[in-house]
Amino acid sequence: MSDLSKELLRAYINEQNFTNPNEVLSSLKELFKDVLQEALEAELDETLGYEKYEVSEKTNSRNGYSKKTIKTELGEIALNIPRDRNGEFEPQIVQKHQRNVNGIEDKILSLYSKGMTTRDISEQIKELYDVEISAETVSNITNRILPLVSEWQNRPLEKTYSFIFMDAIHYKVREDKRVVVKAAYVVIGVDLDGKKEVLGIWIGANESSKFWLSVLNDLKNRGVQDVLIFCVDGLNGFKEAIGATFPFAKIQRCIIHQIRSSMKYVPYKDKKAFVSDLKTIYTAVTESEAMENLIYAKEKWINKYPNAIKSWEDNWDNLSTFFEFSPHIRKIIYTTNVIESLNSQFRKVTKTKLIFPTDESLLKMLYLATERVHSKWTRNYANWDLVINELKIIFADTFSKGA
Repeated sequence: MSDLSKELLRAYINEQNFTNPNEVLSSLKELFKDVLQEALEAELDETLGYEKYEVSEKTNSRNGYSKKTIKTELGEIALNIPRDRNGEFEPQIVQKHQRNVNGIEDKILSLYSKGMTTRDISEQIKELYDVEISAETVSNITNRILPLVSEWQNRPLEKTYSFIFMDAIHYKVREDKRVVVKAAYVVIGVDLDGKKEVLGIWIGANESSKFWLSVLNDLKNRGVQDVLIFCVDGLNGFKEAIGATFPFAKIQRCIIHQIRSSMKYVPYKDKKAFVSDLKTIYTAVTESEAMENLIYAKEKWINKYPNAIKSWEDNWDNLSTFFEFSPHIRKIIYTTNVIESLNSQFRKVTKTKLIFPTDESLLKMLYLATERVHSKWTRNYANWDLVINELKIIFADTFSKGA
C-alpha cells in the first residue's frame, strides 16, 4: 500500500470514529455500494461520451435509473442502475441479469462440491452474509456449471494411455416418479508421462457390460487409439467389452476385488487361514510359483469351498497378467485402489444425499468433487522412467506406431 493510500485510509478511519468491528463492516458495505454506484456512472459516461450535467449535442442521453438489489459477501446492496434513452448502455461491473457479486456464487459451488444440500447452503449463506438465497436459487446457480461438465465430458483425449482403471459406484436417483439404482461409471487414465486424470463419468443403468462397451466406444470417439493395460473389477463381460474396442490391450483383474469376491464363500472361522493361502498366490515372484500355490490351496480347500477356489481358476488369465511385469508396474496394476480412493471421495460428498432428483444433479456433484481431487494429483507415479521404458519394450508394436 502506498503512503498516499495509507493517509487516505487513516483520514477515513478518523472521520468515521469506529468503536467496534460491526461499525467497520457496515461502513465497508456503504463504501462498497458507493464505489459500485460511481463505477456504473463512469461506465455510462464512457458510453455516452460526456459526463453528467455536461452539455452535449449528442443524440443519446441519460434516462433516469432502475433499482436493483444485488447479493454480496457484505450483504444485500441496493443500487441505482443508470439508463440511456437509446437503450445502448450495457453495464459491465454489475451486468444486466447479475444478482450475485463478489464471490458468493463461487462460495455456493464450493459448499455444493463438499456435499452440502441446497437447503443447508441457503442457510449457510444467510448466516455468513445475511443474504437470502432460496434452495431453488442455489440449485439454479449450480446448474450453470452443466455446460462446463458437458465440455469436460466431451473433451479430446490422448491417443495412447499406459493404464486405464475402470469401476462404478452406485446411487439412488429419481426417474419417472420412482427411485432407481444407477451406476456412475468412472474411468481414470494414466498417460505416457505418468500423469493420471479422470477421463469421464457416465451415469447409466445399474452396472452392466453393455454400458461399459458404450463407455469404451466413447473413449475411442474422443481420440483414444491404444490402451496398454486395463485394470478392472470383477464384472462379467469386461473382457469381451475391452476385446471389442481395444483388442491388443492387456487386462488385469483387481486382486483386491477378487479376494473380496472369493471370501464371500468362506465363513469367519476359516477366513484367516484362507486369506493366508491366497496371499501366497498373488505375492509369488513368478506366475509358475503362483500357480503351484493355487494348486496347493485348491487341494486344501476345494472340498469345503469349491466356489471360492473356482473363481480364481476361472479368472486366472486376467488375474495373472501382472506377473509379466516388474514390481514397479505390478504395484500400479494389481489393484484398482486409485479409483477406489476417488470413489471414497465421492462417498464423502454424497453421503448427505440419500436420493438424487436427477442424473444431472448427481453428475454435477461428482464433477465438482473430481475437480477438487484433480487439483491434488500433482505427482506422477514413482520410478516412472523405469515403468515407461519397460512398457516400451513389452508393447513395442504399439509404440512403433508412434504412440
